Amino acid sequence: MEKYLGENIPKLGFGLMRLPMNGGKIDVERTQEMVDRFISEGFCYFDTAYGYNDGESEAVAKRVLADKYPRERFLLATKLPAWAGAKTREEAEQMFYTSLERTGAGYFDFYLLHNLGEERTHFFDDYGIWDFLQERKKEGLIRHLGFSIHDKADVLDQLLTEHPEMEFVQLQINYADWEDSNIESRKCYEVARKHGKPVIIMEPVKGGTLADPPEEVKAVLKAADESASPSSWAIRFAASLDGVITVLSGMSDMEQMEDNISYMKEFTPLSEEEQQVIQKAREIYASFPKVPCTACAYCMKGCPENIGIYGIFQAYNIYTMYQNLGSARGKYRWNTEGRGYGKASACIRCGKCEKVCPQHIHIRDELARAAEVLEG
Repeated sequence: MEKYLGENIPKLGFGLMRLPMNGGKIDVERTQEMVDRFISEGFCYFDTAYGYNDGESEAVAKRVLADKYPRERFLLATKLPAWAGAKTREEAEQMFYTSLERTGAGYFDFYLLHNLGEERTHFFDDYGIWDFLQERKKEGLIRHLGFSIHDKADVLDQLLTEHPEMEFVQLQINYADWEDSNIESRKCYEVARKHGKPVIIMEPVKGGTLADPPEEVKAVLKAADESASPSSWAIRFAASLDGVITVLSGMSDMEQMEDNISYMKEFTPLSEEEQQVIQKAREIYASFPKVPCTACAYCMKGCPENIGIYGIFQAYNIYTMYQNLGSARGKYRWNTEGRGYGKASACIRCGKCEKVCPQHIHIRDELARAAEVLEG
């Protein structure tokens, strides 16, 4: 008998977003080898989405899972992004049926409203997607219904209060973001548990940045366990939390998979001593210089160039803290042009932003530094 939804699901899930590539397309043969290995070791949870690889991820899921394995051998999750191009209710609803056809799964074990929060939530409200998916659940096309979110804890609290019918939430949780004021990993987790919702964890290795941490962090982790990979510390931290359905890892090659399997097949939660090691690593990350932006967005309200200031600083802090330029530039693109905001280089140095900044940040100078690094 399960104490909570997903208690008996293995705590390592396979995220089908960063699959091995071949000439700009997903390498199906290598992906199949990884899927076969994953299932042979007793794991079963696979996560994709309508928009991953422009739909190719869902189509590959059909080839490597639905076309090869009995349906009861795997759990499949996918997501509906009503905000991503749907101009009408009908177009948003069609995303569900398109995913059903692409995956050939017959039904979805876990189905999610994709990436709620900020300016995206209203699309699900406007198109009636909450009720639409409840109807699909009654038809047996969805076994468990929830949502993923990238936003603050108070927004999550409001959503779960308004939609108690949601069975689970998918959250960005990792040890580096645990106390981050922009992401609020801990606070979001605590809100979900307050509402009695189990959690699927995404970004446990923060897009790969915690797999190759700065030397200061590596030294702390190695001193505690010479043989453990940095990724193992990150994934085990996430999997050690109560009420976790599974922890998603976007594995791109067999080496990453073998490493994950080595410590997750017989998973043991972090000990108190190991938690202290994680705390030391977190303190090192917190000591790195960063723009002290709290994302209040006061600076953006009067910006004549509509610059995405706090999102730019979020991306720039990824670079200064993790030294991962690729991840920082990806975040920068999403936080500026991806959300309809101007880039750092568009700043005309009028100074309106600095007059209203509660943190007294030298915003114009910081934007210039960010432009040099992130637009280069």
